[in-house]
Amino acid sequence: MDEKHVDDSVNTKSINEKLKSLDKESATVEYTGIWGKLIAALCICFSLFQIYTGFFGAFDAMIQRCVHLSFGISLVFLLCPTKKEWIRGGKVNPLDLGLAILAAIPPIYILVNYQSLILRAGTVTTTDFIIGLLGIVMVLEAARRIVGTSIVAVVLLFLAYGYFGPYMPGPLAHRGLSLEQMVSHLFFTTEGVFGIPLGVSSTFIFLFILFGAYLEKTGLGKFFIDIANAIAGWASGGPAKVAVISSALQGTISGSSVANVVGSGSFTIPMMKKLGYKKDFAGAVEAAASTGGQLMPPIMGAAAFLMAEFVGVPYMEVVKAAIVPAILYFIGVFLGVHFEAKKEKLVGTPRSKLLSARAIMHEEGHLAIPLLAIIGLLASGYTPMKAALGGIVISIATAMLRENTRMTFGDIVDGLIKGARGALGVLMACAAAGMIIGIVTKTGVGLKLASVLVGMAHGNEIILLFCTMLTSLILGMGVPTTANYVITSTIAAPALIGLGVPLLAAHMFVFYFGVIADITPPVALAAYAGAAISGGDPLKTGVNASKLGIAAFIVPYVFVLSPALLGIHASAGQVIITTITAPIGMAGVSSAMIGYLYRRLNAIERLIIFAAGLCLIDPESFTDLVGIGVMVALVVFQYFRSRKVNG
Repeated sequence: MDEKHVDDSVNTKSINEKLKSLDKESATVEYTGIWGKLIAALCICFSLFQIYTGFFGAFDAMIQRCVHLSFGISLVFLLCPTKKEWIRGGKVNPLDLGLAILAAIPPIYILVNYQSLILRAGTVTTTDFIIGLLGIVMVLEAARRIVGTSIVAVVLLFLAYGYFGPYMPGPLAHRGLSLEQMVSHLFFTTEGVFGIPLGVSSTFIFLFILFGAYLEKTGLGKFFIDIANAIAGWASGGPAKVAVISSALQGTISGSSVANVVGSGSFTIPMMKKLGYKKDFAGAVEAAASTGGQLMPPIMGAAAFLMAEFVGVPYMEVVKAAIVPAILYFIGVFLGVHFEAKKEKLVGTPRSKLLSARAIMHEEGHLAIPLLAIIGLLASGYTPMKAALGGIVISIATAMLRENTRMTFGDIVDGLIKGARGALGVLMACAAAGMIIGIVTKTGVGLKLASVLVGMAHGNEIILLFCTMLTSLILGMGVPTTANYVITSTIAAPALIGLGVPLLAAHMFVFYFGVIADITPPVALAAYAGAAISGGDPLKTGVNASKLGIAAFIVPYVFVLSPALLGIHASAGQVIITTITAPIGMAGVSSAMIGYLYRRLNAIERLIIFAAGLCLIDPESFTDLVGIGVMVALVVFQYFRSRKVNG
């Protein structure tokens, strides 16, 4: 037992180091002494400001966003040092302290001169220009430190496009923007740094991240793993199914694929390996399941909140539309795991070694109350901000119901700190992405690129969808989901809408491929994290994860071509039929990807069942009938063939 604990601690340490190398948001300094207390106090003040505005209403848009940015950008420079070796130090380096103060000056300048800036109505003085330019530079540097160089490169590309407009070829040419025009538009209006993305971050997203931090403090993650073990641990390939269920649930409290992999994977991946799963497959299961957490309602990734704002619908409408596709995704992963277990003849954990679901619910079931409460609040018409606040209060209150989950005052304070630190990556991604939107709106390049894309596709919807998919996947290899969605929704989504795709379906399409980029080789961060824990090959892990997550590559095409899958223009009958036939279709697709049904499938059988599965996923009566007929025939054939072979 002691040996096991030693091994686990060693593994945890190495896993955390790997997490920091893969996920820049995790590569932050843990200060000690007086500096630790000062930075903790700054985090607490940040969280309390957000809670205050949540309860009593947000300030004027520019004021709310400036305060939000000033807190966040200062913390980034303090927690993400200039040199990696400074991470091990317990004191703040004078250079980073100076940069933190310098970075806070531009948003504070707007706060102090807010009235005069309004009266000047876009006229930029020399001081304004210097301060604004400084602000843009500091936002880019902060984004580089906590998000990565890729997003900075994309922003700089758009800034270059804005400046060199007259030299652009063909329809992409425009008059060009001077430095003064860019600084004025990007830093002193609500269409750049302080645009919609930062607005959503300063209201909805921060509070939901804080809610997730408190859910984590309650021990909800452990409850998810325990209940998943009780439900599926005994079945064929039990630990892998536990990973799928627990990661799907875990995704409701964390918007990061990599963090999800590390959080639950450090427990589930060793279990899968012990059972007999290969290293590459074990890591892939956790990567695919954890990535899907961003697609799982009711609390999806930060991009889902942006989608609600961009589309102009209540967040609950986005949640409703996402339900069936998310279910299909996880059914695909779950069945892929099941078929692999059957193929490799892997058994589960004996029931005698597992706690019963009843016992777990009795001891830990109350921890799920906040999650159920927030679903109820959202469904009742509460704004996401109020729902998140209610969730925070309820999560603290419910944790107090039992002694083993009760929070101390220190735990409550620590939740404020973790929430503030956890929001920094999304905050800076939103601020940087706002500049992209600013250039797009100022130059009209969004419509121009949409026109170019439609022209390249010759008006063919499938070709356009494929090009949009590739764009989202390529961007997603280096740019976080939030920024990826902002870029593709402003460039690619208008092209889809121009061809008649419903607004929500177009935005959901680019969102899906932005998320699934985390398991798409060659750069698949969630797969790399899974491989780091399993000891497998990252590329092979990514390939296996893509096979398990095949639904995410298929379903977006289906709901664009047949929006009934999202509940758009669909009757109750269509929705019911779709929710029955589509999962059956997903079973066929998963079987084809793994190559097993009742027995191993040959190449022809795999093609047949894959096609039948696609027919069933498509919510049309004719394709459903064809798919059912083919699948029933193949299942019967496989069944009798299996019986014959077995004697």
